[in-house]
Amino acid sequence: MNITAAMVKELREKTGAGMMDCKKALAEVEGNMEKAVEILREKGLAAVAKKAGRVAAEGLVEAYIHGGRIGVLVEVNSETDFVAKNQEFKEFVKDVAMQIAATNPLYVTKEEVPQDEIEKEKEILRKQALNEGKPEKIVDKMVEGRIEKYYKEVCLLEQSFVKNPDITIGELLTQKVAKIGENLSIRRFVRFEVGEGIEKKSENFAEEVAKQIGQ
Repeated sequence: MNITAAMVKELREKTGAGMMDCKKALAEVEGNMEKAVEILREKGLAAVAKKAGRVAAEGLVEAYIHGGRIGVLVEVNSETDFVAKNQEFKEFVKDVAMQIAATNPLYVTKEEVPQDEIEKEKEILRKQALNEGKPEKIVDKMVEGRIEKYYKEVCLLEQSFVKNPDITIGELLTQKVAKIGENLSIRRFVRFEVGEGIEKKSENFAEEVAKQIGQ
């Protein structure tokens, strides 16, 4: 099968791998994009695993303000100051800040979620499943599946990337590590939203309607 430049470009965008690696992977699986992605991710993850143990103490703190109502500060670390000044790294950090503004995660990783919070969520999900009339023998499996969904809501690395929902932020991070060649780490973030946590005045619905019709 003829491997086109467009196919190579698509695979590069999905995996962050080099052009020749993408071309070889596509040729190996006769142009099957999904299999080529798997091959490169397996190879990429092996390379990334070697980098994961390195200390990443340089990096950037990015500030992102959306419409004057949502503000984010995020720290993303790299191994060297040289990479911290790299344009691709800067764009990645900005994308992470925008992701946090858009999706409001509570934690970076699954490991950060307190165990008591997980148990509390499991209990709620278990009761929900039983109330839906699900057989008790399959409830535990359903709860585990729904906990994974919960992680995707509250953990940044588990969330689908808003610019490309086909990959998670964790996978995007892996791609950047493979492409940039250094260990990178999303360390911490804080998100502010105007009015968050303030008990807002609640008006009587009838009074609100009356105001709208001019009474």
